[in-house]
Amino acid sequence: MARFHEYQVVGRKLPSTKEPQPKLYRMRVFAPNQVVAKSRFWYFLKKLRKVKKAAGEIVSINEIHEKRPEQIKNFGIWIRYDSRSGTHNMYKEYRGMSRVEAVETCYQDMAARHRARFSSIQIIRVAEVKSADVRRQYIRQLLDNKLAFPLPHRVQRQDKSRRALFIAKRPSTFY
Repeated sequence: MARFHEYQVVGRKLPSTKEPQPKLYRMRVFAPNQVVAKSRFWYFLKKLRKVKKAAGEIVSINEIHEKRPEQIKNFGIWIRYDSRSGTHNMYKEYRGMSRVEAVETCYQDMAARHRARFSSIQIIRVAEVKSADVRRQYIRQLLDNKLAFPLPHRVQRQDKSRRALFIAKRPSTFY
């Protein structure tokens, strides 16, 4: 079970006599549940347009599911975060099975490296990156077709009929 979900939230300003058909605003938000997703929607919309929750309404909220959740992909994430010294823009790359997994890893990474909390991180854009367009070396090193993770020094188990409780020599772990 993922900690975050990706939601598509559509909202607008309440209709009035001056503006009977207000413009709809659609946003993709990463949040743990629908309540937080709505809250983040109004937070961002207030910053971008002159619309606030008291004078607006949510038209629809849908959870977005990954198209190919069984395939590993490279993701580029553009973020903006508030640190103790100021506001910074950043581009980071992650490998994961879904956009949600990549964003979750991003939040953990930002907390570990920069002590940035969920509330101080704003995700601007999440995009799937082709292997040829990967910028970061720590992701590029994982794209090799001949990549292998050898398992050295493994203890071979004997079948139960030939196994002794105590043995006079150490196990051979070298092949």
